[in-house]
Amino acid sequence: MVAIGHAVIPTERLNHTRLVTGVGIVCALLLAACVKPLELSPLRDPLPASAKLDIAPSIKDLTIRYSDSCGQLQEIPLGDRLQEALREGIRQTFNTTVDDGTSDTTTPDYVVHVDLVDSSFDLNKEALYDRAPANIEVNAIARIYDRKGTLLRQADIKIARHERLRLEQLSKNCNYLIDPFVHDTVIDFATRVSLNARQAAGGQEPAALIEPNQAPIGKMGAPSASASPDLQSKATLFDENSNLIFEGGEHVRVRVDVINAGTRVVENASASLTGTSTVIEQFPTTTLPIPPLQPGQTKSLEFIATLPPTKQAQPATIQVTVAESGKAAAPPQTLSLTIQPAGTGTDDVNQIPAPVPGFHQPQTYLVAIGVGVYRDPKLAPRRYAATDAETVAAYFQSLGGVPSSNVRLLHNQKILRADIHETLFGWLPQHVAKDAVVIVYFSGQAMVTPTGDVLLALYDGSAADSARLYPLTDLESAFARLKAKQIIFLFDGMVSRLRGDAKGKTASPRWELGGGNTVGLIGGEDLTKGLEDDQHRHGLFTYYLLKGLRGEADTNRNGMVTLGELASYARQKVAWAAKSQFTQEQRPLLFPSLKPDDPAASLVLTTLPSLTSSETP
Repeated sequence: MVAIGHAVIPTERLNHTRLVTGVGIVCALLLAACVKPLELSPLRDPLPASAKLDIAPSIKDLTIRYSDSCGQLQEIPLGDRLQEALREGIRQTFNTTVDDGTSDTTTPDYVVHVDLVDSSFDLNKEALYDRAPANIEVNAIARIYDRKGTLLRQADIKIARHERLRLEQLSKNCNYLIDPFVHDTVIDFATRVSLNARQAAGGQEPAALIEPNQAPIGKMGAPSASASPDLQSKATLFDENSNLIFEGGEHVRVRVDVINAGTRVVENASASLTGTSTVIEQFPTTTLPIPPLQPGQTKSLEFIATLPPTKQAQPATIQVTVAESGKAAAPPQTLSLTIQPAGTGTDDVNQIPAPVPGFHQPQTYLVAIGVGVYRDPKLAPRRYAATDAETVAAYFQSLGGVPSSNVRLLHNQKILRADIHETLFGWLPQHVAKDAVVIVYFSGQAMVTPTGDVLLALYDGSAADSARLYPLTDLESAFARLKAKQIIFLFDGMVSRLRGDAKGKTASPRWELGGGNTVGLIGGEDLTKGLEDDQHRHGLFTYYLLKGLRGEADTNRNGMVTLGELASYARQKVAWAAKSQFTQEQRPLLFPSLKPDDPAASLVLTTLPSLTSSETP
């Protein structure tokens, strides 16, 4: 479990996925090209002896399996990484090594046998944060024998690492940035085995065992040069949205990684914070106990606080001290930051970006519909629906390269059944060719019948009369008439039961639009309030659509935002913001799920100003 302020998050609450064995994995073919270089911590000079590494098949075949944000099964051959790290660790520990599985008949001075006990990997994709909490555990036994076969040392190697994986996806649009997390686990494991081998062979422990780098975000303090060789630590500062801009009112985390690099059990240790009083006062606690550490064992602690508001930039420092029995193990590590006024790191989505020169999508058509007021007073108004539709239309023209002649904007009183019918069954079929992309955005309200049929509320709609609502099946019929290459349907708003129907008997909304070449991204699963963000004056879902379109969803930083990137970004950000800012549930729905190789996932929606015309595909 991981300590956060006063709270402790048990790993049992995470969605549990076992580590499994297996070979012949596609990811293994790609792993060498995408992982960080393997670098173990310095372990002093090698001992003047020879050793053979004997790795059990249970470790060699160890594999992580998990589903990515698109529901696609992913596999990482953890056993391959562990073998590589173990071999490197033994090479750094002994002058001469004999690898297992070779024909070398030389009798080594020592044999290091490593066998798996159990393992697990947990990834909570439904977490209410902007990063997914992950937990990995690998429990093994290391036995060190001399040349006569006498057991010199048996050690439990227990790895338990916790991290919040960045939710932004890689170039395949669906996968998590998991490799740094796996890399650090592998290094931790191999370092402990090597340390035990050195001790069994009569060598002394390293004077300084430096923990490997963690996630490539946040502000990191230098690893402490401990006066005692036993406790080594590193402190890292993370901001809430990972943009490295520390704003007043923003949550921050101070993570402290501690490793016992000695030969004795470290007890009665703690980590504490001091520094700028206006910042330190925001932490619920400034001291956290460190659980007992076995030799070579690592623990991670987290302090969480909300930065104080400020009207102008304010410098601040946080000092992190690790101590044992009240005596500091090293001088404090200093984390420096500058607190900016709230909103400094937030783009104003209402400032329409300038068009990207040379980027044109003449075969893309957009219908933007925003219904914020209704003739029926029983239908609650949607304050920002009309503005949402206007802003979405402007974004697709500026960043999406859509000609103004390819855009139909309908809002409020202009949205009657005849207007929708003429646009969908008249205007679109006259212009859309077989290579076209059609985007239909709707902001407003929808009603659901007891059978799950979805009915859209137009200006003259009724909360109780289905005849005055626009069936989603009519939209499906309109799409079926088009010969477009791709159709995208976006919906933001309230979804409720049709009044007059018995409560509790309504089926879940059926948003399917015939499948095939149609992808739907809906602002919320099932019945939803469709939260409206008064601070930014947009529907919550639309606000993150706009932020994603203007660049935040471009997670592979290639200057283009694809449908797969936008869907993943919006789904994760909306769920996180709904819970953290509104204490409510709203989880966007994507149908059908996009696999990494789906052409729709790679469909370019917008191009950012930094991308020149020569780079545009």
